[in-house]
Amino acid sequence: MNNISIQNIKSNPTINKVVYITLALLTLTPWVSTAAALFSGIFFAIFFKLPNQQLNKKISSSLLKWSVVFLGFGLNATDAIKTGSEGSLITFTSIALTLTLGGILGRKFGLDKTIYRLIASGTAICGGSAIAAMAPALKADERQISVAMGTVFILNAVALVLFPIVGNYLDMSQNQFGWWAALAIHDTSAVVGAAQAYGEEALKIATTVKLTRALWIVPISLIAAFSQSGKINFKTMPTFILGFVIAMLINSYFPSTHVIAPFCNFIAHKGLALSLFTIGCTLDLDSVKHVGTKPMYQGIILWCCASVVSLIAVLHIFK
Repeated sequence: MNNISIQNIKSNPTINKVVYITLALLTLTPWVSTAAALFSGIFFAIFFKLPNQQLNKKISSSLLKWSVVFLGFGLNATDAIKTGSEGSLITFTSIALTLTLGGILGRKFGLDKTIYRLIASGTAICGGSAIAAMAPALKADERQISVAMGTVFILNAVALVLFPIVGNYLDMSQNQFGWWAALAIHDTSAVVGAAQAYGEEALKIATTVKLTRALWIVPISLIAAFSQSGKINFKTMPTFILGFVIAMLINSYFPSTHVIAPFCNFIAHKGLALSLFTIGCTLDLDSVKHVGTKPMYQGIILWCCASVVSLIAVLHIFK
């Protein structure tokens, strides 16, 4: 397909709407995996044009949050507390080291301070959610946010496919892979997607550990806000994590709700797939070019270091 024909298709709003809706509906079918949903979104981004960017952004954000909340209905609070406490030290250490290395690399590459802090936060904690929470605290503008988001989302797409392959090659257990995915992959959606592809037990562990890790958004963004302006904005806190905890508690202490657990699990998984499709729709060639090389260098080196170090730690601790 040449450039002229691609431009002709992108300029036709009817074709864009039909293809967008068709691909979105296909992600809700049982035979489309989370990885396939993401790459169908990327396919759309390359050859078509989003009918409504604002609506796509709202769908993506809302679906991810609600999918995470509904995942809580498949977890037990006692098991979650045990899992979180087992690795509290490794979680804290990985976040601290990633933030420190992110600052060193950012200064080494001469990057804008806000951009490298956003990328480091996104890599250390939970991708787009951390960037969204940190942006107001750091008074980031749209360009700075888009560069950081673009870097994180591109690497998320790679991790979603690469991690299950590496996990199978190394013959990692469900427990090991769940921990590794939660510690080394940026975004909650990509963590859940990769873990889901590996196995149900890995999914439960990865979700619990990832959301425990995501709680670090609160103190880190508050510290950033206070150091930047001497003020604290609680409106940027990720309330979906609270929803996840409430859903988990309901599932743990109200047995009568177990009858709806399979339905909630289905909603969570299909919502996640659709969320990844909408994220993929934003990763067109222009957005990749907009990120630039230096932020990508920082993001890639930081992510590779975090992935390798956490992999070694997980294989050593969870034998």
